Formats: sequence, structure tokens, C-alpha cells
Amino acid sequence: MTRLSRALARTTALTAGLSFALAAGLAFAVAAQAQTVAPKGASDGVVKIGILNDQSGVYADFGGRGSVEAARMAVEDFGGKVLDVPVQIVDADHQNKPDVASNIARQWYDTDRVDAIMELTTSSVALAVQGLSKEKRKITIVDGAATSDLTGKQCTPYGFHWAYDTHALAVGTGGSLVETGGDTWFFLTADYAFGTALQADVTQYVTQKGGKVVGAVRHPLSAQDFSSFLLQAQGSGAKIIGLANAGLDTANAIKQASEFGIVQGGQRLAALLFTLAEVHGLGLKAAQGIVLTEGYYWDLDDQARAFAKRYMARTGKMPNMIQAGTYSSVTHYLKAVKAAGTDDTDAVAAKMREMKVDDFFGRGGTVQANGRMVHDMYLFQVKSPAESKAPWDYYKLLATIPGDKAFLSAKASGCPLTQ
Repeated sequence: MTRLSRALARTTALTAGLSFALAAGLAFAVAAQAQTVAPKGASDGVVKIGILNDQSGVYADFGGRGSVEAARMAVEDFGGKVLDVPVQIVDADHQNKPDVASNIARQWYDTDRVDAIMELTTSSVALAVQGLSKEKRKITIVDGAATSDLTGKQCTPYGFHWAYDTHALAVGTGGSLVETGGDTWFFLTADYAFGTALQADVTQYVTQKGGKVVGAVRHPLSAQDFSSFLLQAQGSGAKIIGLANAGLDTANAIKQASEFGIVQGGQRLAALLFTLAEVHGLGLKAAQGIVLTEGYYWDLDDQARAFAKRYMARTGKMPNMIQAGTYSSVTHYLKAVKAAGTDDTDAVAAKMREMKVDDFFGRGGTVQANGRMVHDMYLFQVKSPAESKAPWDYYKLLATIPGDKAFLSAKASGCPLTQ
């Protein structure tokens, strides 16, 4: 081969190599651009929402099948479709076990093509599923769990917190009792993430207001016998016994406190997470006088009553803030999918933060950068049997707590995404 021919061969090879490199680079750029542009429509021909909660345990009335029914109502009211594809609700009982919940969520995501998981009663479960959902790039909206860590130090780009949280409960119930003279506290605390967070948030608020925590004791989830815990609380001499638990645990503690004559002895019970469902189960005779905080009450106004009437017709019960919040969160998610024109997770999450929440539950609510939905909360006192004029007429409204007072700002929440 002559020197000229060898030079021509090298030039041809170099040109071919450059052409391949340019083609490969262009293909990579196009692929990268395609990943950043959300595909239009529902990618698999269905939008599927999972309601994952406790349906058989201590929180079965707190959310349970009632939340599933509320989610179905939201889908029906939306027309059963979004982006011209059907919307489906699937549900499961996580048994208050984070490992069970994570396994269900993983199957839903990997096999059953679920787009978002909601409700998620029990803080330890919600934290576990929200963490998995971050890995899978899927949206979670928590209605039933309380810990403010969900939109605080453990926030994610795809995690939202809807109905209430431990900070709102501390501001509402804790704040009202301190301001009316309840300046010494003893806590009965559920021994898992929710109880720890609730006690911490109430403690911070109590001490900021000049009060003092004189002691605390932890009890297992689904405890049956509270006698030893109540005796410690009684012996502490605290003016307020804070029940940092929920569901049947709170109801059982209140029943047994009555048997010990604790309220008759001058101490007060603070049911820090108590809803209409538990008041109904306990009865007004035992629950009367209890101060509590909820984000919804069926008899607040015409909008609230209209939803409650329809819910009652389907379930035989009035909804609490968990069930009403589930309806609201499903509706907002579907509105975001419609507005985004796609069920792509990043696009929908962006729309959820951008859009206002304006329904019988959210009432002009906003979604912060950390995923916290900010709305008004309400301080109620349970009526006496003599004050109640009709079935489910259980609450007196003491105060409305503006959303910016009830919930931490995104900046103050500790969420790494907002720092």
C-alpha cells in the first residue's frame, strides 16, 4: 500500500469513528430529552390508586374500610375516568406492620401497575412506604398517619401529607389546654413513631408556653390493660394526662381512666388524636368534655353536611377527618393528572404543588414545597348527652386554627428539599 493510500485509509477510518460518535451522542441527547418531557396520557391505559391502611386492627374505624369507600366516592364524582382512561381503586390491610405494608406496596408498583398509594394509617408504615415510593418514583399521599417527619426530615419529592399531623395536634389540643391552666403534663405514649413524634411536638409546645412535662410512660400498640400506666400518671400529680395514642388505644385508656376516677380526682385527659369515629364508639357519656382537634366535622357547614349525608348513605356512619381527607386527596391527585395531561409522576407531583385545594375539606388549602397540605384545623369539645340533640351531634366548635398556625412552614419543617 502506498503512503497516499495508507493516509486515505486512516482518514476514512477517522471519519467513520467521528460519525459513529456523533450519532451515539445525538441518540443519547434525544433519549435524555425524552426522559425529561412527560409522556402525554396514561402510559398503561389505566390510572390506579391504592388505599393501604389498617382494616382489621386498632385503627379499623379510624380509617379502615371507610377510607376505601371515600376514595371510591371521589373517583365516581370525578366521572370514573381521567385522560380518557378508567381510574381504579385497589385496597389492602397492612395490619400496622411496616414490612407487610412495604411488601404490598412493592407488589402494587412492580406487578399491579399502581400509580399512587394513599391513606397509610400508622406512622411507621407511612414512613416505610414513602421511602419505597421515593425509590420507585411513585406518589404517596398520607391521610391517616400523623408524624410531621413525613414532610420534615424524611420528606421526599413524591411524598404528600394531607389531613393533619402531630404539629397541628400539638398546637390545637396541647395549646388550648396549656392556655387554660393545664401547665403540668404526664404522657401515656404509644410505643412507635407516631407516639414518639406526638409526644415530642406537644412537649415542645407545652414548654414554649411555660408548662412542664413531669413524666411519661410508653405502652405497646393495641394494649388491653392500661392500669399500670394510668396509676403512674395518677401518681405524678400532673394536671393533664396526655394520651399520645389513637384509635382503640385512646378509647380503652379513657374507659379505664374513668374506672380509676382520674377525672373525678381533678386531673384532665387530653386525647391528642381522637376523631369522631372513636367518640362514637366510646359514647358521649364516657367521652363528654374531651377537647380534641380535627380537620373536618360533618356539621361545620352545608358543604360538609352534603358530603357527610352521601357518605352516611353508603356506610351507615358519619366520616371523620381521615375519611374526608382521603376523598380530598384522591380528588386533588386526579385533578393534577388531568392538568398535567399525563400520569407521569414528576409532572403530577409538580401540578399537585402548583394547584390550590378547594373542596369541603381543604377550603382554599395550599400544598407546600415539602408536600404538606396547609388548611384550617378545628378545636372541638365533645358534648354531654344532654347537649346532643340528634344522632352524631357530638361536637361544639371552640376555635378555628388557621392553617399557617396549625402547620409548620416548609422552611421550618426541616425538610432537606426546602433548606
